[in-house]
Amino acid sequence: MPENEDLIHRFYTAFNKRDYQTMINCYHNDAVFRDPVFDLKNKQEIAAMWTMLCKQGKDLKVSFSKAEAGEEVGSVRWEARYTFSQTNRKVDNVIQAEFRFKDGLIITHKDTFNFWRWSRQALGVPGYVLGWSPLLQQKVQSQARKSLNAFLRDEF
Repeated sequence: MPENEDLIHRFYTAFNKRDYQTMINCYHNDAVFRDPVFDLKNKQEIAAMWTMLCKQGKDLKVSFSKAEAGEEVGSVRWEARYTFSQTNRKVDNVIQAEFRFKDGLIITHKDTFNFWRWSRQALGVPGYVLGWSPLLQQKVQSQARKSLNAFLRDEF
């Protein structure tokens, strides 16, 4: 298996085990991360996000398929099943991840998923009615950022 494809396998296998330290070790010191909720500009924020999600995701199950990687770029389709803690609702989120690599590590990680689909599952009726709206996405982003900042301050 090519080196960067192995890195993707290592990352998502660790994620399913909630082994955030192994996940963090897959990132370059200059890494950035972006998805519909987070826009993280450094490895410390990325490390805090994965640590927070792994510690809080008591019933989190992660699976992945179609991992592909060359020397510079890679991708994988992954799925997260968990209970959204703020509403106690079950979520089955399907994500497409795109990577750029440097020095055998992830330097850029971008996750894409259908925010409206996610918000319907996680938030129920408000997500169904407003999940398409940038206002709801901004509210979720703001709340997630507050949670991450509190985690960075108190536990990281």
